[in-house]
Amino acid sequence: MNIRDKLLNSNYYNFKETNFLWHENSVFKLTDFVAKDEEQSNLGETEVYLGLTREPLIFLNDLKLEDSKLNPDFLIFASRHTSKTARPAFLVHTTGNWSKNTDFGGDPQSLSLTSALLHKAGFISFIEKDLPIMLSNFSFDVEVTHHGPTKLEIPLIFMELGSSKAEWGIVDAGESVAIVTINTVFNYLKLKNKSDQEICLGFGGTHYAPNFRRLIENINLAMSFICPKYYVQELNKEMILKMIQNTSEKVDYFLIDWKGTNSADKKHLIPLLEEFDIPIKKTKDFSNILL
Repeated sequence: MNIRDKLLNSNYYNFKETNFLWHENSVFKLTDFVAKDEEQSNLGETEVYLGLTREPLIFLNDLKLEDSKLNPDFLIFASRHTSKTARPAFLVHTTGNWSKNTDFGGDPQSLSLTSALLHKAGFISFIEKDLPIMLSNFSFDVEVTHHGPTKLEIPLIFMELGSSKAEWGIVDAGESVAIVTINTVFNYLKLKNKSDQEICLGFGGTHYAPNFRRLIENINLAMSFICPKYYVQELNKEMILKMIQNTSEKVDYFLIDWKGTNSADKKHLIPLLEEFDIPIKKTKDFSNILL
């Protein structure tokens, strides 16, 4: 709600209330904005809407688009983030459950639809944002794929403000995520128009995927789903097929966090990946980037 308030009361963006509802709440349309560069100013034909669901986002199982005039290409869920460490952070990730556990929404061993380019656009929009000094202790993180929802019909990503109640209400933090969310739309369109990104699926590593994060930031590589090391043994051919099919873009290769995957997991994973006609690469192939 902090992020939503900053969007509706922004000095950079003007949202106008429409005459239709979504999830029983008013829908607002972005009508104009202050462009940060000439390229952004040429994207005015893109329609951006702001809605509010009644259900918690991770448990959302029905977009109810038939009850509205909306027909979006993509969804960006602006959300709060919680972690045990409660470290201040801005985060982006795709959604899905690798195991049969559904405590945090979605179906067992199921993945949402998503876009690798939208996911990358979200992250680079965060790292491009100049933060006020009071937010200098916030980290920028790419999380592995986790939690629901998993069965919505539109590709989606989560962009989050974390990681405790103390951060959720910070005005400047909410404004930063608001600005970054809109910039994600512009950066997605730039990435799509350039057509210079290699699309991959990630395997291995820890929850905050530091090796994948550095590659996304530094080279022309975009990732959709990332399965961490502690769920590799849960993978089967059907799950990997879902990763491929649920990515909006054509997958160029599989990418394994080589040091972040033990030998037993590699023995399980590599034969599964070899069943597909998709090249396999290792993070150690990019050692100059990961130093």
